[in-house]
Amino acid sequence: MKNGISALLVGFIFAIGLGISGMTQPQKVVGFLDLFGNWDPSLMFVMVGAIGVHFITYRLIRKRSSPLFSRQWLVPEKKDITPALVIGAVLFGIGWGLAGFCPGPAVVSVASLGVKPLVFVGAMLAGMVLFRAVDAKLKLQK
Repeated sequence: MKNGISALLVGFIFAIGLGISGMTQPQKVVGFLDLFGNWDPSLMFVMVGAIGVHFITYRLIRKRSSPLFSRQWLVPEKKDITPALVIGAVLFGIGWGLAGFCPGPAVVSVASLGVKPLVFVGAMLAGMVLFRAVDAKLKLQK
């Protein structure tokens, strides 16, 4: 129960931060990617701020023997760059550039009931289902 409540609280704080920073507005993302037009650097400042906070707090938190609500650290150990990772990153970047949304801000924007975030999140969920089906089929063929 503690994990669910803490996840909800952290998600709520994240959503508020995305809203305050304007990152739920696709024109902010598209403006950031428009290097040779009307470039908007505000996304860069949000990213630098987030990286700075993470850089400091991660090192402090990892000094603990375990997380607050778990018995052990669950840190990914895979570091290899696979074709699936590269393809996924390319698709993510294309979707981000075309729609102006990435998953976090899109999910937050669903609360607006706007057509664009609803279509984006629907397409994102369909892509996840498609990936699982294709991945499962490929694993069966091996």
